[in-house]
Amino acid sequence: MAQIERLRAEVVEIGKRAKTAAAAMATLSTEQKNNALISMAEALVANAEHILAANEKDMEAAAAAGIGSSLLDRLMLTSVRVKEMAEGLYDVAVLTDPVGETIKGWRVPNGLDIRQVRVPLGVVAIIYEARPNVTVEAAGLCMKSGNSIILRGGSMALHSNLALTEVIANAATEAGLPANAIQALANPDREAAKELMRLDHFIDLLVPRGGPELIHAVVSHATVPVLWAGAGNCHIYVDASGDLEMAKRIVINAKCQRPSVCNAAETLLVNREIAETFLPMVGADLTAQGVTIIGDKTTRKYIPTAQEATEKDWFTEYLELKIAVRVVDSTQAAIDHINTYGTRHSEAIITKDLESARKFTQEVDAAAVYVNASTRFTDGSQFGLGAEIGISTQKLHARGPMGLTALTSTKYVIEGTGQIRS
Repeated sequence: MAQIERLRAEVVEIGKRAKTAAAAMATLSTEQKNNALISMAEALVANAEHILAANEKDMEAAAAAGIGSSLLDRLMLTSVRVKEMAEGLYDVAVLTDPVGETIKGWRVPNGLDIRQVRVPLGVVAIIYEARPNVTVEAAGLCMKSGNSIILRGGSMALHSNLALTEVIANAATEAGLPANAIQALANPDREAAKELMRLDHFIDLLVPRGGPELIHAVVSHATVPVLWAGAGNCHIYVDASGDLEMAKRIVINAKCQRPSVCNAAETLLVNREIAETFLPMVGADLTAQGVTIIGDKTTRKYIPTAQEATEKDWFTEYLELKIAVRVVDSTQAAIDHINTYGTRHSEAIITKDLESARKFTQEVDAAAVYVNASTRFTDGSQFGLGAEIGISTQKLHARGPMGLTALTSTKYVIEGTGQIRS
């Protein structure tokens, strides 16, 4: 019990410091925040050797534990990836500052002038798994949007995350940001994470980034507001009227360009009218790319190397070179499949038929719905929104790529000339 109390006191102290920092962050000018972001970027490059040495410890431990290749890819840092993280901070610095924006304003009959103004959320906490780049992305977005941040990465990336946090937090403070604007919860104990989820008096928003198990754990234990970046069981449906060469290119890109990310395609749905023609051609290209194909009976007829699909496969986010393939009778059948098995992330239809496209975009329940394009574009930078803290599959507050505005709230500012209510 004494150990739990010490752990709780440790987490509460982090929350107190974050709350104090958040009050100061809300008063900073855009110039001050941008200068800090530039300093953070420069510090990453200058300290790349230190960061990579820390990452090497995590990589060695993960490899010894038998961690799979897709997770190792997420965990690994290189000099190029460190430079990309720095460039991401520069990109955030040039984005429009949402804080202070007047969303709308009006005058009511009694002469009161009312404005709805965008303000920082306050303290943002993020719990994430083996992706060290999230440390920098999340911190950069919170700095620009005037929030303080508490980072709690997975134990697999502990050394990497602590090194990154140390570098950017020191740089931000030296550039004039308040102390403790960027903090990491270094304790890898799961109880520490649970205590973080219960910091009602200090945390304004908690964002879990990771697989279904992590999200379920956070939703089950959190007493603070939660906005989750959901898993991506993404689909591509090739309609009977679809351009098959286009469809093949899109499927290969969506599955193979980077299979370990949440907007990679995990299931291919093919209209029965074109299955005999399309499945052998796309199957050959997928196989050439090293993709394992899991299919229903009709798919296995036209792609003999495909393995038999089970009900579980339609629900699975593989995050590797593996794809489930099913033949369906219609656009409606494809929509029904997606709304049953999908995670409401990113879904695509390949079609020349305007009515099929309209029906698909209207009836598929997802944060992003594509017509004749790869699902791999569900990304803040690709949408022109800049960096993101995650991709929300919820419907409240924010949905889809969560950029700067998703890290703000609003307040009403009312100006009068002595009005009283009778």
